Amino acid sequence: MEGAGPADAPGKRLARKGAVAKAEVPVGVAQTETLRIVAKMSRLDPTVFIRMNLPVSPVPGIPEIELHKASPTSGLWRLARRDKDGFGAPYWAHYWAGGLALARYVLDNPAVVAGKRVLDLGAGSGLVGIAAAKAGAREVVAAEVDWYAVAALNLNAKLNAASISVVHGDLTDGAPPETDVILVGDLFYEANLSKRVTAFLDRCSSCGMRALIGDPWRAHLPTSRLTELARYVVTEGGSHGLGPSGVFAFVPPPSAGGQST
Repeated sequence: MEGAGPADAPGKRLARKGAVAKAEVPVGVAQTETLRIVAKMSRLDPTVFIRMNLPVSPVPGIPEIELHKASPTSGLWRLARRDKDGFGAPYWAHYWAGGLALARYVLDNPAVVAGKRVLDLGAGSGLVGIAAAKAGAREVVAAEVDWYAVAALNLNAKLNAASISVVHGDLTDGAPPETDVILVGDLFYEANLSKRVTAFLDRCSSCGMRALIGDPWRAHLPTSRLTELARYVVTEGGSHGLGPSGVFAFVPPPSAGGQST
């Protein structure tokens, strides 16, 4: 688990639900559920854990931003051991090539977000949203389904003095949000997720929203729907190897009546 990075991360999970009402301990199945909840509450606080164990360092190729990121001694297995039912791969603790390229592009081309409302979809640890805030976005909303990522995102936003509103949930099944620009870093690594994100962007395009995507040409990237804007050489995850990653404009379907940008 410690070495898990972008290459071996599974599809991002839907947000977990639930607050527990105060009640007497029931019996049978209900008692089992109560014991599970008590065990869940005893796990490590992710905010405290990240602050203490994931060191802060400048982002490779983006020295304007610093993030908490995993190191070989971070001990992410301790978080996983406390949450065996829902920890998943700690994608939020590592750099992803598409996010690196997209954040660099936004900082190099601030006009794409300056004065605009921006949604960072699948924000991870917040790199792209932070870049948008630093580039002068009027409002930045970062959406994430993983509560560990939400903890990292909040810490990183504060660390970089970036004003970001965090939404814990999956927006791809809902109506288009009230925003101007959608930034999507690395959400096309799994087939079903790629279809959901593409359908969501189609709905948003029909409302006049622009979408920019960062991705290193993963298997499920919908290249026929994209126009390449820039290309960067970046390093991903814990690897020291360099590779290309693109930044693309999402092309609305003809029925949307939008214009390619």
